Amino acid sequence: MFQPEDQTVLPIPPNRLEGTVSIVTGASGGLGCAIADRLTAEGSTVACLDVKEPADADGANNRDHFFKCDITDAAAVESVVDDITELFGGIDILINSAGILSGRESSLRTSAEEMHRYFDVNAVGPMHMVQSCYPQLKASRWRGRVINVASRTFFMGNPGQLAYIASKGALTGMTRVLAKEFGPDWVTVNAVMPAQVATPGTRKHSGEEVFSTTMHKQAIEEFVTPSHFAGLVAFLASPDGALITGQSLICDGGGLMR
Repeated sequence: MFQPEDQTVLPIPPNRLEGTVSIVTGASGGLGCAIADRLTAEGSTVACLDVKEPADADGANNRDHFFKCDITDAAAVESVVDDITELFGGIDILINSAGILSGRESSLRTSAEEMHRYFDVNAVGPMHMVQSCYPQLKASRWRGRVINVASRTFFMGNPGQLAYIASKGALTGMTRVLAKEFGPDWVTVNAVMPAQVATPGTRKHSGEEVFSTTMHKQAIEEFVTPSHFAGLVAFLASPDGALITGQSLICDGGGLMR
């Protein structure tokens, strides 16, 4: 089986984000960890938020600071954003990567409690982050950036994932509304959507065969890694992304074309 480590590694642009301050939620593992590491590698000062401590202590050393925070708690979010602003002098880039995944179960058995849980983490949490960070994003000399990690399943409608897809759809809709609201202040807002990327979270719900099947349906039959996805995020956060806003960008090797 083709392994991600066999892929050609593209060079990282040096210091493209130098002088910026970024917040990445869900940064203790998976996509959030890869994004935090990529922004750090490109010169940004990165504040990493998560409800759990980083599992890999060595990886955590590659990031500037870790803050334990539950993004569903508006007061906690406001407090930690204030701390980050005071510590680093401002906020230029917000990456809403924190989220919860799901397995598959009939929509007829989805409870109201489950729907609320997914919406709280995947949609309301990012709203709290945006509301608390916005004054700093607006004041940014960099021109503030908000990048929401959504899901291409919003366009696919996978059976059995009602709560997850509905919550990620809400995040996609929020992205478009915020892009129009924040445009006059030169703040961009975009959604990014990964392929079925192998992370500790996704591996809980899918086996190796599932990842392989997904990859072989792509135009480019190559496993999409967290590093690939982090590159898309870094591009949107860079000067080259200054006039890209309100968009939903998919990084999946051409698996879903629309």
